[in-house]
Amino acid sequence: MTDKDNALFTTIRQPPNLRSGLADTLMAQIESGDLKPGQRLPTEQAIMAATGVSRTIVREALATLRAKGLITTHQGLGAFVSNDPNPRSFSIIPNDLRSIDEVLRVLELRIGVEYEAAGLAALRRTSEDIERMQDRLDALDKALEKGGYGAQEDYAFHRSILVATQNSYYSRLFDTFGDIMVPRQWARLDKMTGLERQRHAARMRREHHAIFGAIRDGNEAAARRAIRSHLSKSAARFEELRDATNPT
Repeated sequence: MTDKDNALFTTIRQPPNLRSGLADTLMAQIESGDLKPGQRLPTEQAIMAATGVSRTIVREALATLRAKGLITTHQGLGAFVSNDPNPRSFSIIPNDLRSIDEVLRVLELRIGVEYEAAGLAALRRTSEDIERMQDRLDALDKALEKGGYGAQEDYAFHRSILVATQNSYYSRLFDTFGDIMVPRQWARLDKMTGLERQRHAARMRREHHAIFGAIRDGNEAAARRAIRSHLSKSAARFEELRDATNPT
């Protein structure tokens, strides 16, 4: 690798998620044009030497870039920047959510999208939408009552809100999240006592019912407040978990 190639990399400080740090660095260099379409990436060994991270981290970062369509690999030749590296579609893949900080970033995005969607749903929902949301809410209640995570049911309920906006772009965007938007490994229900799980389930039911009630009643302002409160509280709970896991 030439000195010019070496200049593309800087040693990555030790962030909570090294893979994300390296992947973000490479993505930034591709998006800025420092790494050009068709350009061959340095070898794994060269990236390790330039960045100070392990081979495992390098391989996971490259796998993330491949999943996003930013690079291609050719056996025996190495990895190359895609000829058209600008992503045509947006997606969130499981590898993106390996740390609580990444989950929090997705929640920030969801707050922006769902805050507006909840308001529109309150104004535009039909009787069919209300019936669909009620059905999804009942399914979520049952999953929580059984002590489950309810990830798929939670996703289905929130998606039904976006469908009720009568703007298909909202639901199409939400489909890029899927039920990985809150990965099960971060819910930590298995670490809770029976009483804590009951309180968690009751809180989740209360927050979701408040959202549904406001949309059903056509109360735009209340719907926005309820969805923001729900997602903000979720973010606060993840922040507490992060801080408890990584005390300063």
